[in-house]
This record gives sequence, C-alpha cells and structure tokens, in this order.
Amino acid sequence: MQLRDRPITSTQPLRTASVQRKTGETDVEVTLNLDGTGNCQANTGIPFLDHMLHQISSHGLIDLDVQATGDIEIDDHHTNEDVGITMGQALAQALRDRKGIHRFGHFLAPLDEALVQVTLDFSGRPHLSYGLEIPTQRVGTYDTQLVREFFVALVNHSQMTLHIRQLDGINSHHIIEATFKAFARATRMAIEIDPRRASQIPSSKGVL
Repeated sequence: MQLRDRPITSTQPLRTASVQRKTGETDVEVTLNLDGTGNCQANTGIPFLDHMLHQISSHGLIDLDVQATGDIEIDDHHTNEDVGITMGQALAQALRDRKGIHRFGHFLAPLDEALVQVTLDFSGRPHLSYGLEIPTQRVGTYDTQLVREFFVALVNHSQMTLHIRQLDGINSHHIIEATFKAFARATRMAIEIDPRRASQIPSSKGVL
C-alpha cells in the first residue's frame, strides 16, 4: 500500500509505521499512516475482522494495510489477538513521543438500534474497561468473544486507556460495528495535532 504524505505541515515527520510479528502460530504485518485518507487493505483470513479493520481505517482516516496468516484451521483466536498486538505496536511506533496530539478522544456511535460510547486516552498506561453485552456467540463464523481479545491486545501494546460502553443494542453485528466505528472516531480525535501544542507532550508531567 502506498502511504500518503502527511497534510499538516511540510516540517513535521511522517507519522507512519510498519511492524511485523511472526510466531509459531501467526505471521502478521501491519503498515499504517495516521494522517491518511482511509485507504485500507486487510487480509487476515477472518472476513469479519477484515470488515472491522476497514471501519477503523475509513472512520479514523488512517491508511491501513494488514496482512496476516495464522492457524485459523484451529480457530481465529491467535490471528485475531496477534493482529491486535501488531496494530497496537504500530500505533505506538507511529505516535513516537506523542508530542502535539490532543491525546483524549471520545465518540458516541449509533448503528440502527445499537448505541456504543468509546472514550480513550493515549496515556501511556494500558487499561481496558469493556462494557459490551453481545447476545450471540457468533456473527457469521466470527466468535464474538474475540472482540474483547482484540481490544485487550491493542490497548496493551499501544499503551492507551480505553473505555467501551454499550448504551443500547440487540443485534450482535450492529453492536460490534458501532464499537469499531466509535473507536475509530475517538482515535482520530485523540491523534490529531493540536496547533497550540504542536511541539509539547500533552501532559502536565511533561512525559507520557
């Protein structure tokens, strides 16, 4: 995937990263550009996860290329988790010292009857509060327990604080997709550059 130049200023470095994670169970490569236009290529072998990665890219305006192979003949768990780990590492790498970002983000996303709130902080302190109640065990072939596992992996390796709250919803697909859309929009808000703090770390302590 061709990464686009960052549109903010010509003097700021590209906020891009490419990370590969290879284990005895999976081989995952993630390339991203935080200042993209929402271009996405996702080939994980898990169609529903690919669909959710497209939501992150499209609504977060992050150019994202995720290529993964894994032992999905056993189940999707290892690939799902390792995609989350590798994306988290790529996010952390692209943000570098996190100078100039807004740091905090929040969004409330509806999808038909479903309503999900996501609030996050690129705090340097990994924490997940997960409040989804997904009524079915599967959406298509995707095990809905893996939604939490994806975000656990992403949070731990990007070092963010993430709160997910389901306010309404009875359709599993709608609940999960609203979650990923809200996460994308909250992330977009948090990683955007604050022109009033472009060269400063957004913390009263001076470090994240």
